[in-house]
Amino acid sequence: MPRQIVISAFAVLLCFGWLIAEKDRRLDPAVVYGPGPAPDRIVLTWAGDPASTQAVTWRTDTSVTSAVAEIAAATDGPEFSLKPRRVPAATEPLRSDLNEAHYHSVHFTGLDPDSLYCYRVGDGFNWSEWNQFRTAAKGPAPLTLLYVGDAQNAIWQLWSRVIRLSVLTAPGARFIVHAGDLINKSGADAEWGEWHRAADWINRTIPSFPTPGNHEYGGGSLDDHWRPQFTLPENGLPELKETNYFVDIQGVRMVSLDSMRMQQEQIDWLDRTLAGNPNRWTILTFHYPLYSAGKGRDMKKLRDLWQPVLDRHAVDLVLTGHDHTYARSNLLSGTNARSGKAGTVYVVSVSGPKMGQLTSDVWWERAAEDSQLFQVIRIDGGRLHYKSFTARGNLYDAFELRKQKGKANKLVNLVPASPENRRAPGGKNFIP
Repeated sequence: MPRQIVISAFAVLLCFGWLIAEKDRRLDPAVVYGPGPAPDRIVLTWAGDPASTQAVTWRTDTSVTSAVAEIAAATDGPEFSLKPRRVPAATEPLRSDLNEAHYHSVHFTGLDPDSLYCYRVGDGFNWSEWNQFRTAAKGPAPLTLLYVGDAQNAIWQLWSRVIRLSVLTAPGARFIVHAGDLINKSGADAEWGEWHRAADWINRTIPSFPTPGNHEYGGGSLDDHWRPQFTLPENGLPELKETNYFVDIQGVRMVSLDSMRMQQEQIDWLDRTLAGNPNRWTILTFHYPLYSAGKGRDMKKLRDLWQPVLDRHAVDLVLTGHDHTYARSNLLSGTNARSGKAGTVYVVSVSGPKMGQLTSDVWWERAAEDSQLFQVIRIDGGRLHYKSFTARGNLYDAFELRKQKGKANKLVNLVPASPENRRAPGGKNFIP
């Protein structure tokens, strides 16, 4: 056999062996994201009044059949841990594509408003660390919240920096709005593992306010993870438990609509919910935008259904996702009106790395392509301050809404002087 052929064959064998070795080095998702007896995927949400209650949900393997949580008023030293109140957890099983697990949830009640609490979860032997959260104030008070669009793809690798920087930018945020498509493939346990791993202690400290996107649905059904892992209000339509709901916090009514299904049926519920709103401010979140920033994604049917209700009740702000671009409107009202001096501010944003293309149908005051962003919203009395930041922490967009007695809101644009982030000619969508 010629020497060159022998050398070539040997090189091929070496290359093949290297590929096998590299494949063997890849971590098995079933191992990386598998449950154990110790609590993981701990996440705070609300199922009741944020001033006097707090919900917490976590996961273990199936060996844990009786779980508990402990809570105590925080102190400057460790003495809070000596006599905590113990609360038994509700437990439900979940069989995913990778494993079987138990999800446990506790609803702390009887808490004092605007107070700091320490809590931990476990089974009485295996415990999480002690975490802290603060209850909401009773009644109107200054409020800061975070809002992020789709995390969805390469969550651990490319979304982590965004959610972490958001909290460093607004350390006093009281909750985080997730506007759908938290993951990419419905039912994918490893992707939920990435989502929890990326936010980690943030989820344990700052409550989440999630609304589902189309990627939380598979074959028309909600991801089986959603309800076991999020303990949310059940004050919406009975058929849309924990996807259609609202929470009142410090003078704001926060509403989640499920834009994936029963769009028509939610109209009457939304009309009643907004008509009975005692709060000064109203913010809605849902996944599909009424005004789309994405090429070929206009949601005219949904806009025709829902915008008349929003106009009738003077909704202040709508936070959405889906388009993988950024766009923020002026005050918009009327099914066909795309500018005006009264109405609602509509926002589409994206925090994950999947990037889309802007539509040519311009309706926005500020827009962006190829930009991962997070938003900080602060409400203080009659003013709402909004800022959007890039993944590098640069201010990208800003405005202020001002309440006016007997009049529509006044919008003050505070857009930075920097040019809009636009894709270079010939550029393509980035999809991890």
